Amino acid sequence: MHAAIQLADTGGLESLSMRKLAQELGVEAMSLYNHVANKDDVLDGMADLVVAKIELPAIGGDWKKAIRKRAHSAHDVLLRHPWASMLIVSRLNIGPAMLRYVNATLGCLREAGFSYQLADRAWNAIDSHIYGFTLQKLNFPLDRSEYASAARGFLPMLPAEQYPYMRELTQLVADGKHSGSHQFEFGLELLLDGLERLRSGIMPA
Repeated sequence: MHAAIQLADTGGLESLSMRKLAQELGVEAMSLYNHVANKDDVLDGMADLVVAKIELPAIGGDWKKAIRKRAHSAHDVLLRHPWASMLIVSRLNIGPAMLRYVNATLGCLREAGFSYQLADRAWNAIDSHIYGFTLQKLNFPLDRSEYASAARGFLPMLPAEQYPYMRELTQLVADGKHSGSHQFEFGLELLLDGLERLRSGIMPA
């Protein structure tokens, strides 16, 4: 599994085959089937090993601090393995690491006073933010250093009479008055603050 992860880190999941994995390990491809049922078995094992690297949230204490650390840890781990986010969200993952990960997350939220129903919605909302933000960061076509110059290039395509709000925002980025960069923490804190209100039974006015 570790060898498969190294191959995927280097060339993406599309570069992984049983034949290449066998070559990496110095064995015949057929011998792999003494240890795994098929390639899907390898992919499930790879996903679980990546999840095992994510810091589990502490159960008891400051739930927001624990979930925040978990979110940042997951984001960092998934950035180190660019293929992993899509693999995890597209499969049913029931390996031991994933089970520990979900159980600890539910335990953290339950001990903080969340109902099981709200805890389930909470961790899924947070994970949607983690995976979505990670995939966007990995695939976004511009580097942060290119935002201002790209914005200047977009301005001629945004006539003020047709796209006034888009033009004003783009102008701010072009002038260096707004970075335009996406912030993982911004969405995460919105989620945590909203969940705290739900946990405390505070309804928005």
